[in-house]
Amino acid sequence: MSNDDVTDELTRIRASIDNIDAALVHLLAERFKHTQRVGRLKATHDMPPSDPAREARQIERLRGLAIEADLDPTFAEKFLTFVIDEVIRHHEAARQ
Repeated sequence: MSNDDVTDELTRIRASIDNIDAALVHLLAERFKHTQRVGRLKATHDMPPSDPAREARQIERLRGLAIEADLDPTFAEKFLTFVIDEVIRHHEAARQ
Protein backbone atom coordinates (compact mmCIF):
# COMPACT_ATOMS: atom_id res chain seq x y z
CA MET A 1 0.00 0.00 0.00
CA SER A 2 1.47 3.36 -0.97
CA ASN A 3 1.58 6.37 1.35
CA ASP A 4 -1.16 8.00 -0.75
CA ASP A 5 -3.35 4.91 -0.36
CA VAL A 6 -2.76 4.91 3.38
CA THR A 7 -3.58 8.62 3.60
CA ASP A 8 -6.79 8.09 1.61
CA GLU A 9 -7.81 5.18 3.82
CA LEU A 10 -7.08 7.18 6.99
CA THR A 11 -9.21 10.04 5.63
CA ARG A 12 -12.14 7.69 4.94
CA ILE A 13 -11.89 6.02 8.34
CA ARG A 14 -11.61 9.34 10.15
CA ALA A 15 -14.64 10.70 8.28
CA SER A 16 -16.62 7.70 9.57
CA ILE A 17 -15.36 8.33 13.10
CA ASP A 18 -16.37 11.99 12.83
CA ASN A 19 -19.88 10.95 11.72
CA ILE A 20 -20.18 8.51 14.61
CA ASP A 21 -19.01 11.18 17.07
CA ALA A 22 -21.68 13.55 15.75
CA ALA A 23 -24.32 10.84 16.12
CA LEU A 24 -23.18 10.17 19.69
CA VAL A 25 -23.52 13.85 20.60
CA HIS A 26 -27.04 13.97 19.15
CA LEU A 27 -28.03 10.76 20.93
CA LEU A 28 -26.68 12.04 24.24
CA ALA A 29 -28.57 15.31 23.77
CA GLU A 30 -31.78 13.36 23.15
CA ARG A 31 -31.12 11.16 26.18
CA PHE A 32 -30.58 14.18 28.40
CA LYS A 33 -33.83 15.77 27.21
CA HIS A 34 -35.63 12.72 28.55
CA THR A 35 -33.65 12.52 31.78
CA GLN A 36 -34.34 16.21 32.41
CA ARG A 37 -38.06 15.43 32.18
CA VAL A 38 -37.51 12.62 34.69
CA GLY A 39 -35.66 15.06 36.96
CA ARG A 40 -38.50 17.56 36.84
CA LEU A 41 -41.05 14.84 37.66
CA LYS A 42 -38.94 13.61 40.55
CA ALA A 43 -38.51 17.14 41.89
CA THR A 44 -42.24 17.89 41.57
CA HIS A 45 -43.15 14.71 43.43
CA ASP A 46 -40.36 14.97 46.01
CA MET A 47 -38.65 11.81 44.84
CA PRO A 48 -34.91 11.25 45.36
CA PRO A 49 -32.67 12.27 42.45
CA SER A 50 -30.96 8.88 42.42
CA ASP A 51 -32.46 5.41 41.96
CA PRO A 52 -29.63 3.00 42.82
CA ALA A 53 -31.62 -0.14 41.95
CA ARG A 54 -32.47 1.16 38.46
CA GLU A 55 -28.91 2.38 37.97
CA ALA A 56 -27.55 -1.08 38.83
CA ARG A 57 -30.01 -2.71 36.39
CA GLN A 58 -29.02 -0.26 33.67
CA ILE A 59 -25.32 -0.93 34.21
CA GLU A 60 -25.85 -4.69 34.01
CA ARG A 61 -28.00 -4.29 30.88
CA LEU A 62 -25.38 -2.09 29.23
CA ARG A 63 -22.59 -4.51 30.15
CA GLY A 64 -24.56 -7.28 28.42
CA LEU A 65 -25.13 -5.14 25.34
CA ALA A 66 -21.43 -4.28 25.28
CA ILE A 67 -20.47 -7.95 25.36
CA GLU A 68 -22.89 -8.66 22.50
CA ALA A 69 -21.40 -5.76 20.52
CA ASP A 70 -17.81 -6.88 21.19
CA LEU A 71 -17.13 -3.77 23.28
CA ASP A 72 -15.23 -3.87 26.55
CA PRO A 73 -17.98 -4.09 29.21
CA THR A 74 -15.80 -2.31 31.76
CA PHE A 75 -15.49 0.64 29.39
CA ALA A 76 -19.26 0.58 28.80
CA GLU A 77 -19.88 0.58 32.56
CA LYS A 78 -17.50 3.51 33.09
CA PHE A 79 -19.25 5.43 30.32
CA LEU A 80 -22.74 4.79 31.70
CA THR A 81 -21.61 5.60 35.24
CA PHE A 82 -20.28 8.93 33.97
CA VAL A 83 -23.62 9.63 32.25
CA ILE A 84 -25.63 8.56 35.32
CA ASP A 85 -23.54 10.81 37.57
CA GLU A 86 -24.28 13.76 35.28
CA VAL A 87 -28.00 12.91 35.22
CA ILE A 88 -28.09 12.79 39.03
CA ARG A 89 -26.34 16.16 39.15
CA HIS A 90 -29.08 17.56 36.87
CA HIS A 91 -31.79 15.96 39.00
CA GLU A 92 -30.31 17.50 42.14
CA ALA A 93 -30.23 20.90 40.44
CA ALA A 94 -33.89 20.51 39.42
CA ARG A 95 -34.81 20.23 43.10
CA GLN A 96 -33.46 23.69 43.87
